[in-house]
Amino acid sequence: MIFPVIMAGGTGSRLWPLSRDLMPKQFLQLSGHHSMLQATVDRLGGLDCSAPLLICNEEHRFVAAEQLRQIDQLNQNIILEPAGRNTAPAIALAAFTAVNKAQDPLLLVLAADHVIAQNDKFQQAVRQAEKLAEQGLLVTFGIVPTAAETGYGYIRRGMALAGDVAAYRVGQFVEKPKQQVAEQYLASGDYYWNSGMFLFRASVYLQQLKQFRPDIYAACEQAMAEVTPDLDFIRVNSEAFLACPDDSVDYAVMEKTDAAVVVPLDAGWSDVGSWSSLWDISPKDANSNVHQGDVLAVQSSNNFVMAQTCLVATVGLDNMVVVQTKDAVLVAAKDKVQDVKTIVQQLKAAGRTEHRIHREVYRPWGHYDSIDSGARYQVKRICVKPGEKLSLQMHHHRAEHWIVVCGTAKVTVDGKESLLSENQSVYIPLGAVHALENPGKIPLELIEVQSGSYLGEDDIVRFSDRYGRV
Repeated sequence: MIFPVIMAGGTGSRLWPLSRDLMPKQFLQLSGHHSMLQATVDRLGGLDCSAPLLICNEEHRFVAAEQLRQIDQLNQNIILEPAGRNTAPAIALAAFTAVNKAQDPLLLVLAADHVIAQNDKFQQAVRQAEKLAEQGLLVTFGIVPTAAETGYGYIRRGMALAGDVAAYRVGQFVEKPKQQVAEQYLASGDYYWNSGMFLFRASVYLQQLKQFRPDIYAACEQAMAEVTPDLDFIRVNSEAFLACPDDSVDYAVMEKTDAAVVVPLDAGWSDVGSWSSLWDISPKDANSNVHQGDVLAVQSSNNFVMAQTCLVATVGLDNMVVVQTKDAVLVAAKDKVQDVKTIVQQLKAAGRTEHRIHREVYRPWGHYDSIDSGARYQVKRICVKPGEKLSLQMHHHRAEHWIVVCGTAKVTVDGKESLLSENQSVYIPLGAVHALENPGKIPLELIEVQSGSYLGEDDIVRFSDRYGRV
């Protein structure tokens, strides 16, 4: 039995403005009808494996849980990292969990933000790698390169392994090369792109980690010694994990061990690391344009244009990226999109919020969209899922007016409960203790008008909350 481990960390800053700190690319629908995380889980169908274990950041817990719930894969199977410590510690947490749960299975370590076009070839490679992992080898999957790519690390293959599995000893891990060096790698035929996907037995990984990075091993062992279940999440000892060194699995183990082998994978893989790579893998029209949303194009070619909420029109545009979201627009030359991360850095330096959060924000009970705001007012459209409830709370600096658009609202104000239906409204005075719940079978939608001297999200005093927020 294979125990899948899906790592869902990272921010994907080069895919701004769609990817944000609180909604990174692994939770976005970039290709197809599922998010990249959901597509990763779907990719496992047909393999002899258990339900996946997801590792994600504390800040992403509710969106991760909701996406697993949507595909019926949520079952107290999300490990929360108090902070990112790179892949070596993350995999260690999964390995300790797997040994405790499933008696030392094979770990199939996957990233949540990859695209693999040919799933049959992916599964074939996993089955081949399974034979090697059962022998105590640590398998990494090397992507057969299709171009002299400078944005990926490489793996140089060594001696071929004996037997019926096409695999090689790992000769060397190589950092992202310069263009000329990448062309030499491609011409030699001895190099693969480093996919960051692995297959090995849980105990073997832990043994190797303990040998080469005993500090990481000890910190993760201590973190897993005090695990706290919380709804659908697994919380580790925060103090112990925060003391853990930051290191990748490549540096910590794979580059040091003599048990590392590489299995070639040629299955239409992409890490979708930029807008140009998304253009590469997307269907194109007769003019090599990729259009998503409401887009009109005149005398335009080789472009990627995404329109989320309004019409976007291009005239005479070539080799460009245009991405429109509710609160930002990106226009970039397609060969310069690696520098989008510089915009994100500038947003952070300026103290702005567009790098961190979308106008539409997801919560465990549903989501809200900040429609309009001014000096002393803010208007939101709120959607509450059936059966869900916002915390019992109060505000020191604002009053609120709720108007029900669709569904039924159960409203509590200073201990008094009432039911509101479409076109009905309620006023929440400043300082009133209140709660909102959807007791119905359909989503509750309402408009919230806030007014007051301070309208920040931190002006919330919670008295009780079913999601454990404070």
